[in-house]
Amino acid sequence: MQNASCLPIARIDVDGQALRIVDLPALLSKDLQRLPVVMRLLLENLARCSESEAERQAGQRAVLAWLGAGTSEAEIAFRPSRLLMHDTTSTPALVDIAAMRDALAEAGADPARLHPTLPVDVSVDHSLAVEVHGRADAAAVNLAHELRRNAERYRFLRWAADSLDGVRIHPPGTGIMHTLNLEQLATVVHTESRGGDTWAVPDVMIGTDSHTPMINGIGVLGWGVGGLEAQTVMFGLPTVLRLPDVVGVRLIGRLPAGVLATDLALTVTQRLRAIGVAGEFVEFFGPGVSTLTAGDRAVVANMAPEYGATTGFFPVDERTLQYLRATGRSEGRLRLVSAYLRRTGLWFDPAAEPRFTRVLEIDLGSIGLHVAGPRRPQDLLAHWQTGEALARVGFAPGQPHASMPAHPVAIAAITSCTNTTDPRLLVAAGLVARRARQLGLSVPSWVKTSLAPGSPAASSYLRRAGLLDDLASIGFDIVGYGCTTCIGNAGPLPAAVREAAAAGSIQPVAVLSGNRNFPGRVHPDLDLNFIMSPPLVIAFALAGDAARNLRDEPVQVVAGRAVRLEDLWPTEAEIEAHLDAGLAPDDFARDFAAASLSPGWQALQRPQGARFPWDPRSTILRRPPFASIEAGSLLGRYIAYPLLVLDDDVTTDHISPASAIPRDSQVADFLVERGENRDDLNVFASRRGNWEVMLRAAFHSKSLRNLLSPGAPVAHTVHAPSGEVVPLWEAAARHAAAGESLVLLAGERYGTGSSRDWAAKGQRLLGIRAVLASSFERIHRSNLIGMGILPLRLPPQVHARTLGLQPGDRLEIDADPAGMTPRSLVTVRVVRRDGGVESLEAAAAVETRFELDLLQAGGVIPFILQRQLAAAA
Repeated sequence: MQNASCLPIARIDVDGQALRIVDLPALLSKDLQRLPVVMRLLLENLARCSESEAERQAGQRAVLAWLGAGTSEAEIAFRPSRLLMHDTTSTPALVDIAAMRDALAEAGADPARLHPTLPVDVSVDHSLAVEVHGRADAAAVNLAHELRRNAERYRFLRWAADSLDGVRIHPPGTGIMHTLNLEQLATVVHTESRGGDTWAVPDVMIGTDSHTPMINGIGVLGWGVGGLEAQTVMFGLPTVLRLPDVVGVRLIGRLPAGVLATDLALTVTQRLRAIGVAGEFVEFFGPGVSTLTAGDRAVVANMAPEYGATTGFFPVDERTLQYLRATGRSEGRLRLVSAYLRRTGLWFDPAAEPRFTRVLEIDLGSIGLHVAGPRRPQDLLAHWQTGEALARVGFAPGQPHASMPAHPVAIAAITSCTNTTDPRLLVAAGLVARRARQLGLSVPSWVKTSLAPGSPAASSYLRRAGLLDDLASIGFDIVGYGCTTCIGNAGPLPAAVREAAAAGSIQPVAVLSGNRNFPGRVHPDLDLNFIMSPPLVIAFALAGDAARNLRDEPVQVVAGRAVRLEDLWPTEAEIEAHLDAGLAPDDFARDFAAASLSPGWQALQRPQGARFPWDPRSTILRRPPFASIEAGSLLGRYIAYPLLVLDDDVTTDHISPASAIPRDSQVADFLVERGENRDDLNVFASRRGNWEVMLRAAFHSKSLRNLLSPGAPVAHTVHAPSGEVVPLWEAAARHAAAGESLVLLAGERYGTGSSRDWAAKGQRLLGIRAVLASSFERIHRSNLIGMGILPLRLPPQVHARTLGLQPGDRLEIDADPAGMTPRSLVTVRVVRRDGGVESLEAAAAVETRFELDLLQAGGVIPFILQRQLAAAA
């Protein structure tokens, strides 16, 4: 932090304690209220954390200039106060750190020097699978399966917590990371000691999951980053970003009765995707904001990656304080939050009209019941239009099934932090279940049902409200507290569904309260998925038919009575009454503490010492080859073969899947050869600590089409010099042995989806030096740079598909680091196999000079290692 005397400082007194604050009103005077609140928070961070007065002054000038133009090319350094990870992003990051310690030791340095410099919380939430469901002991059985399958990886996490200062692991069963963040970790405002003084400061953070912006719902500025970018922050470097464009979403009106936060979130996703907000900050303002609870806001904020934004920010107001009180925060905390934010000009004003880059208005009163799908979260439908959307898919059953419809609901999952964190949504689902039970409705046998809340407190408030038994009566027993189906851990499909799908008589569908529905994400055998609110999940589960028009057709006919959706749907008064009966603030801390004492977790033995003892026989954890001091830069002038040519909307699920490892895949063969059981291979995400497995998993998606060889098997390509179709990893090895460079081409929105760094690491291991795409999603672009891979944006008139590349065509890339600057043009020449040559100018998708430094170092890991060695010297 810079010399405090250079700052405009004020003092507030809270409960008799004198606290120093950065005086934002004094810093910008009347201009402060013209800034979006997210920009005020960035300014506070700059003012307080800048390493020099010159840096602070430059940042302040940049913010003032932004006010005039609504946009900026200036770079700023953002220094978060904490980092949040989950088990399948933390494992590869911590494996990298363990390998970096080895590299330091081998270079003669002390490996124990390498420690995080800020608090790191790890939530073990991404590995719970729905192995059993529809029974009272499902949660306990599924947790036992999780601990058995992942014991080696979890022992490693426990070693990391012991060996690395500031790393805290929250064991399985404590909930989903973003729910945990909202209920347990977030302070909104906290105090810290600096130079002998106590300061009040805003809670600002980053997380290695794209849905980290859920915390924006209670006014905490935070966003998702890749695991590689997180490593730079973990070791004392700031996150350097271009001063963001800020899109303001003005909310007016009030949600109609019966319409839920999920419906609003899906509408926002569709509207913002339509205008394009990739990489931009989004802030909600206007009188409609005040009508939304903090729970409502968190649902909308959670889906920021689905609408393409970095944030989905809601400033703090009385609704936020109500949420903090309801989740057990102390009255002293509430007084601190209120006093600090009001004094610093960070409190929400519903009448304010800040300066935004662009403004979009949404009338809450115009929103109805919605679903999204069947393949993208931005494809918004009225709740009764699923049949129309499925008809457009064009499925024609060979022989209709005797009992199942053409599009049976195979999975009905109340899942995900997105729509299980807000108690209102779970209570609404419970009331639908109660009414269904009273009317004698039951779920058809082919539907796999599950309820996986984000918080262990959910069982307490649902039980107290009398709804837990109602949910269980129709098959929605709690299966555990983790991401489950939303992340692809849906477990096996019902046998009847598998058999009928294999026979071609049905095309099964999932309905879920998640946030993503890309083909193969929920389950590798399901290409069609609809996102919807928890009560709608129950309604579609009862119908059993994903094509059912729930506006005009009954959910079920029972004893001659047609039971319609309106017969099941709860009123606002019913929801409020059951929330009042069920919620108790003490539940949240008590149930979290009890889950943290998991006996199965405590029983896991872990190694000791500054260096992790790698087992060469392990199929879970292997020292990665890219954790090297001398990885080498991939920039330069070179000619390269395209390894893959892909179309639009390639997601990180396509690039590096997280779901179950297919038993008939090359990855399965590799593992079976090393002693694993083909029928118990776990999910791809569980193997992210083993680079050899993940190399073979790269681009393992049956829905991905390689335009170089459209008929090639999954994860195969053409090895151009020989003309043979071989696995990607084998083609890459042949090119590497011949000293040949590789690139990848893709269309729009390359890397849509999660923050998983293995989507970039896999490409680095395949030898890809540059990715040329029409556009990149923000986090994946950052991860590519973190692995030393240059992202290049194709000019608007050029597309990977229309280039018509054939095996044997090559690309000359002129990426000389000496001439590169952020967003500079890079000359690319397409050299056809028949001798023809075409030239184009691509733009380096590099936003800051710091990113150029990473590329020149060969990526984040060699950059950190070089700094550590320099400091040790």
